[in-house]
This record gives sequence, structure tokens and C-alpha cells, in this order.
Amino acid sequence: MATDKTRRLAETLVVEDDAVIGRAFRWSAGVLAAIAVGAAGILWLTNRPEQVPAPVAAVVVPPQRTEVAVEAPDVPFADVSEVAGIDFIHVNGADGDKLLPETMGSGAAFLDFDDDGDEDLLLINGNYWPGRQPPDRSNPTPALYRNDGSGRFENVTSGSGLDVSLHGTGVAIGDYDNDGRIDVFIAALGQNRLFRNLGSTFEETTVAAGVAGDETEWSTSSGFIDYDNDGDLDLFVCNYVRWSREIDFAVDYRLVGVGRAYGPPMNFQGTFPYLYRNNGDGTFSDVTAAAGLQIKNPATGVPAAKALGVAPVDLDRDGWIDLFVANDTVANFLFHNQRNGTFLERAVEFGLAYDRNGSATGAMGVDVGLYRNDDALGFFIGNFANEMTSLYVSQGVGTLFADEAIAEGIGGPTRLMLSFGLFLFDYDLDGRLDLFQANGHIEEDINIVQPSQRFEQPAQLFWNCGVSSRGCFVAVKPERAGDLASPMVGRGAAYADIDGDGDLDVVVTQTGRRARVFRNDQQLGHHGVRVHLVGAEANRSGIGAWVEATIGNQTLRRCVMPARSYLSQVELPVTFGLGRAEGIDELRVLWPGGTIDSLNNVSADVTYTIRQGQGVTRKRPFRPVAETAWAGGH
Repeated sequence: MATDKTRRLAETLVVEDDAVIGRAFRWSAGVLAAIAVGAAGILWLTNRPEQVPAPVAAVVVPPQRTEVAVEAPDVPFADVSEVAGIDFIHVNGADGDKLLPETMGSGAAFLDFDDDGDEDLLLINGNYWPGRQPPDRSNPTPALYRNDGSGRFENVTSGSGLDVSLHGTGVAIGDYDNDGRIDVFIAALGQNRLFRNLGSTFEETTVAAGVAGDETEWSTSSGFIDYDNDGDLDLFVCNYVRWSREIDFAVDYRLVGVGRAYGPPMNFQGTFPYLYRNNGDGTFSDVTAAAGLQIKNPATGVPAAKALGVAPVDLDRDGWIDLFVANDTVANFLFHNQRNGTFLERAVEFGLAYDRNGSATGAMGVDVGLYRNDDALGFFIGNFANEMTSLYVSQGVGTLFADEAIAEGIGGPTRLMLSFGLFLFDYDLDGRLDLFQANGHIEEDINIVQPSQRFEQPAQLFWNCGVSSRGCFVAVKPERAGDLASPMVGRGAAYADIDGDGDLDVVVTQTGRRARVFRNDQQLGHHGVRVHLVGAEANRSGIGAWVEATIGNQTLRRCVMPARSYLSQVELPVTFGLGRAEGIDELRVLWPGGTIDSLNNVSADVTYTIRQGQGVTRKRPFRPVAETAWAGGH
């Protein structure tokens, strides 16, 4: 029986609920017949109520295409987790109480923390609930793995400075003090942590830097960005919902025939994100309010954001980073940089707030890129089950966006999946950005009430076939994707070239389970070029820089931005697939702040380090495939 205090808390939550103004969550159709809110047993219907009308989207004029039957190339990915030395098992604290944070998982980051040219791996961990830690278990911590250059890893967590116990969620990487070493920020349920890289170990600088945040907040995805173009990295942090164990029990979601279940965020109050401006002396100032990022629900006056993903990008190519925020069950945000230290929220105006039906979606992971190799920018958003992955495509630079998920070939195949981490990467090195997404439901018993759903779900790989077919993306058949097609409870996802052979490998985290590393075993004979930037006037990590590669009459553009996917960070170097081309005619780096470096006649199959104003300072040839053929390799 709920106490009076609990009952009043539940009633208050319902009043503050975004459903009051028609932003309610559409739980998987037919999944929840009803829920009990506290002891009141309030019936919750599975369909959203009528939505507040969204602006009419721009008329979509898709690129002219020829009806040509295409099939994705055979590029198997091998699960090398065990033989590579990755023995990490995520702790989510689940012990039967069905608390919302248990199912959201934690992220991963690829980073070269020891500056030896190889991508190391950091896996974020959760924690046991207070008083619930098994007596035979040690305190869970993040896990730091050093790469030996061949894709084999050594666990170096102990004594690294990152061996701290917290309920970690997301991670951000970047050289915030411009000393040439990659630093680490860990978002958490509760206070967040910042760690300064000393070379081979880390020291915690959270308190001195001023980025702990409030102990009552639940931070998720984050990213280092230089939003004011002053040459040092600022920090943006998403916050999800105002959560506590008491609130979770008060809303008391249930599955008919199962009992207490994990619920959506509709009955949890929203939050504000954090924006920390780098003061240039190792400290940060919280400028969230002054920058215009504290958006409130106009009907209730409470914080509106329920943020799980962030995609920093220069939306209109004015040289200033904008911020797209993926919100779960409420309208997404587009914070447009006003170039004076402030942002203006314009998601509705740009067509990025709602789906094609004017509804908010269960948005989680997000990535953005020029996937057509033209001026059309695309935002890709992983959504809840029975909500297809969103693909908002710009109809011109700085204009409205329209959802083209169905036309581009990813709508139908993703509809049944519950998608968390997703990103764009050129896995077959043909010069076009492909799509990967990690899937997995939040409820173990979902199949009991919805036969079309599974707790474990296969990841999905979509090959970008260009504009010569019905849509840009073709779903890769499971037999052509190798171990990627095996069922997982996928959450965070990231990519990097772990073995130095030039193609991109993948890590996927699971909630309460092992992290899995998938090595790319493609043998298509395609060439590539990788570019690692070192800033001088711009931030040392080169974050926010655009790299352009011109091959013949085509120019490929990639942005240095590790903050992608869900709770995770991809590697800092950018990769250009060249297909059969053996080099790049011109390579240009457009640095934050406006300076440009240019190189001509760049040879393929090399990783180039380019220092701002100095050109190439290091060349590292790709490792031959024969040298990476270990553990059932190529």
C-alpha cells in the first residue's frame, strides 16, 4: 500500500507530466495494457493523445535516382572481444526493483590516451544500489584498455586514476587544457567527474574545474566543443529526467501478466542541460542560463529537456558550432549558435522537433553527417520500438529539414527495433557514409506481451549505395555482416581503427552484460586515408574542424567530432574511403576560427598527422591485412 507521501508525489508528477500538453510517450503498440500509478491504479493507454500541431514540413525533392537493384558487399565483422582482451562486464545494479537507470546502460570511448598512435578503449560502468552490493563483488569502476597497436588490449585500469566507483553513464574526450593529452569527462547518475591526463595516468580535477553538477541530476551524453571559438574546449552535458528511487516506485509502471516493469520517462519531470565555458586556466564556468539553454515547458513552467543524445555540428556553415539535442518523448532541441555566447532554440522552425506526424519520439542516440556527399546534411536518430529511426535531411544549407527515413531505405527495417547507439561510418571504404545502430529492448519480459519484440536484438548495418538506387541505404543481410547480426542488449556504440589496417572497427556496450568488440574484416581492396589533427590556434584536439578530400570531381567532407551515438565517443581521427582511387587530389583542413591548411597529391593507405599551420608532421602507413589476420581473421 502506498503511503500518503508517495501518493501525493505520484499525483504531483502527473500534474507536471508533459502529457498534459500532448507530449505523452507512445509505448510499443500493445505492450502496456495499463499501468498503476502508485496505489491509485490510473489506466495508461498505449497510444499518444493528440499532439500539438507541428509546422508543415518542407516539400521534399529527393535526388534523381535510377531504379537499379543493388546488394551490399560482403564485409563480415568478427567478435574478437575475448581474444582481444576485453573482459569488461557492465554492472547496472538490477536486483528486481525495476529502477529506470538499470536499463539505460553506459557508454564507451575510443581515445589515444598514451599518444602512441593507437586507439585505446574506455568502458564506462554503472554501480550497485546502496546496500545492495554482493559481498563477494568488488566496487565496479570504468575499465581502461591500452591497445598494443594490433587490436589486442591490456587492462590498465588499476592505478590509472580512472579506477573510481560511480554510477557512470556517458563519457566525453578532449584536450580541455591544451597540453597535448586527451582528458576524460564521465557523466553519471549523481555528480559527474573530470579527469586530467598526466601522460600515463589521470588525476581527478572535478571540484577544481567546477563541473561536478548537481548530485540530484542524471547526466547522459556529453561532448567537448569550442562553442565560442576562443581556442579551448568547452563542455556540454545532457541531463535526462529528475529521478529518484521514491519517484520510480511512486509511478509504479507495470506490464499486464508480468508485474512491475521498466517504464518510459513520461511521468518524470524534465531537466536542463549543462554548458560549461572553459576559462582557459583549468576551470569552467556554468553558463547554461546565460547562454539560453534552459528551455521550459510553456504549459507547466518546468524544465522541458529529457536529453539522451547530442550532435554538435555547424548547421549553417557560419563557422560556429550548433547543438542538436535528442530528447526522449518530448520535442528535440536545435540550439542555434548566435555567435555572441548565446544560443536560440529553433528545432520547430527547422523541422527537427517532431516526426513526420507531428509527434515527439523516444529519441536516444544521434549522429549527423553529409551522407550523400553533397550539401544535404542528415540527422539520424535512434528511437523506441515501433518508431522507425528518424532521418532529417536538409533541403538546402540553413533551411528546413524533412524526415526522409522511408525514402532513404531505413524506415521500414528499423521500425520494430528499439535503437540506442547509432553512427555514420564508411565501413567498406567506398567513400560513402554507412549507418550502424545498436538495438535492444529495455524490458526482459517484453516478448510475453508483445510477440514481435525481443529483449536481445541484432544490431543493424545499412550500406550506403549512393543515389543510383531507390534510396541511399540498403539493409545488410545478416550473413554479410558476420557477428554484428548476433542478438544483443545494445546500448552505447562507437568506432575506431583498432588494428591499424585503415578500416573501422566497432564496440557495442550492453546493459548488465559484456561489452563486445567487432573487428572489420573487409577484403574489398579499397584504399583509404586517415587524418589526425593537432590544433595550434584552434583547440589541440582539432574538435570542430572540417576535413575535405577532393578526388576527381567529387569532394568528401568529414567533421572532427567524437561526440556521437549514445553515451559514447568515437575516435578523433577522420577516415576517408577512396574505393579504387590511390590518392586524394587535394586535402583541406578548415580549422575552427577560419584558418585553412591544404595538401596536394596525398597518397592512399596512410594516416597523416597534420598540425595547424605546419602541414604534415607524421605519416603512418596502414598495417598490411596479413599482419592483422589473428584469431580467425581475414
